Amino acid sequence: MKFNKNRVAFGRHESFALRYGWLTKGYNALVFEPNFFKSEDATTVLGVGKNMVNAIKYWLTASQLINDNKQEPTTLGKLIFDKEKGYDPYLEDEATIWLIHWLLASNAENSTAIFWFFNKFHKAGFTGLEVQTALKDFVKDQVETKVSATTLKNDAQLVLRMYTPSKANAKTPVEEALDSPLSLLRLIGTGSSSKHYLSKPEEREHLPLGVLGFAVTKLMKDKGVSSLPIEDLMYAKDDFAAPGAIFRLTENALVTKLEQLVNYLPGKLTIRETAGIHQLYILDDKIKPVNYLSKHYKDSIKGVAA
Repeated sequence: MKFNKNRVAFGRHESFALRYGWLTKGYNALVFEPNFFKSEDATTVLGVGKNMVNAIKYWLTASQLINDNKQEPTTLGKLIFDKEKGYDPYLEDEATIWLIHWLLASNAENSTAIFWFFNKFHKAGFTGLEVQTALKDFVKDQVETKVSATTLKNDAQLVLRMYTPSKANAKTPVEEALDSPLSLLRLIGTGSSSKHYLSKPEEREHLPLGVLGFAVTKLMKDKGVSSLPIEDLMYAKDDFAAPGAIFRLTENALVTKLEQLVNYLPGKLTIRETAGIHQLYILDDKIKPVNYLSKHYKDSIKGVAA
């Protein structure tokens, strides 16, 4: 999804990071009762307060699993979370967490702060204050809507809290010590002190090819192109998301995984050099991003390595 300075979202999570079980519980409740999130029973059914209900709805929307306007599951939401036919309704496969990360970090309209951090913020080492300042500068320069400093501070803190594995201690409330599933990906870590963070490009051996294939082909379909320079897959350009940046891959790791991806679904993609520029080409116009997810989950059921 392309960044649009007039269509952004900040602070809609009610300061609650995504938690284990929220997507599954919220999705199932909406399927059982259309317009569930507008009902008075939502707090009772989910067993949380009104603000948390709003947060659960927000994370389902930002993760592109439900359609906020129609109050119904998206096609992708059904593919993953359907109780009977869904590939991973209980987030038991780490690939689903990688997928949710991509869906959030590529969603410039509904999760703007996460989109900004993974596509526009490039410091490998930083403090929380530096993230807050950089986000404020980005909004000032690139966003038409006025956003309060407090809201941006909360968003910056939430991104770090949601992606960084916690170091719980006796003074930490139980709820706050429960990591978001996104922290499992270790895309953000702590540095020499609790105030210093790291988010460096790495090999990311655990990133499933099926998820990368989904991300790459989705980006190309969104751009309306059948070929794309590998550099554009590595670094965010033209206000589109970039898989290399979002998954925090090194350049070599991205190229290696793309080469593996060519053989993952033979005859669908290829890499060629044109005028000295290495590009990824779609060979089969009928290929759909979800084809890559389907292969991953079907292989997982069969016990085939990703």
